[in-house]
Amino acid sequence: MNGLLTGFATIGSIVALGLLLAHVRVLDESAQHILSRLAFYVASPALLVTVLADTDISDVLSSPLLASIGSVLVVGVAQILLARLVWKRNAADTTIGAFSAAYVNAGNLGLPIAGYVLGDAALIAPMLLIQLLLMQPLGLTVLDIATSEGPHSWRTIVRRPLTNPLLIGSAIGVLLSVLDLSLPAPVQDPLELVAGMAIPAMLIAYGISLRLGPLPGRGTHAPEVAVIVLLKVVVQPLVAFLLARYVLDLDQAGVLAVTVIAALPTAQNIFVHASRYGTGVLLARDSIFVSTILSVPALLVIAAVLV
Repeated sequence: MNGLLTGFATIGSIVALGLLLAHVRVLDESAQHILSRLAFYVASPALLVTVLADTDISDVLSSPLLASIGSVLVVGVAQILLARLVWKRNAADTTIGAFSAAYVNAGNLGLPIAGYVLGDAALIAPMLLIQLLLMQPLGLTVLDIATSEGPHSWRTIVRRPLTNPLLIGSAIGVLLSVLDLSLPAPVQDPLELVAGMAIPAMLIAYGISLRLGPLPGRGTHAPEVAVIVLLKVVVQPLVAFLLARYVLDLDQAGVLAVTVIAALPTAQNIFVHASRYGTGVLLARDSIFVSTILSVPALLVIAAVLV
């Protein structure tokens, strides 16, 4: 459990730093926007190149992949239906809500937890690549179209993903992995330095928002946040567990890995996406905040029951 607690403590300390910097007026809302844009356009694409280039794509083509896809589909579709039919959200807000309910913190929480708690960092690969190669391209395409002005021809729809920096970074990383290529040191070294900014920039921007924006639970639709967190922390790991245990018949270690990964909280980069497109910012922020807090006891219960 040390890896679990260490991962959460690390994230919390950097968020607290952003909150403190905003409180003493070293950083303000303009800094939050700059950090978010820096993470979206520069640091995160570099991080995706480095992470995916080092990932064995064959690790994804396994039974845990099906359990992860199933858990994502169930909670994602449930949130989309609720957002459109109950809360009458537009396409952009619905996309941020679906991201908040189904997109797990596979990077800065998932990697250390998989390594320290589950014993193998590669176990996070199926969920990580589902998100980077399927969920993110689809969601960002919808956000591009929903938040842009003017008519949308099929050429525009096809072209938009090709100009998104996160998708470009993902594509380069996958290509390097598939071709088993390594970048030369003069390219790799600065790329890794820039990639190192991604997670701190996201977390500090998030901390600024917590200090300068409305308090979590205020300024947004509280019942919607509650449902999103319920889907994220309870329903998604439950679906993953049922699929892994009773449909795919995975062994105990496989069931534990799939369930723990599905129970991870909403990823901080959803806040960056919301900020970038100017939609669902408070919804994403509050979902991340509450799911991160509640995922700690959820993960401890899962570990206690399944280990």
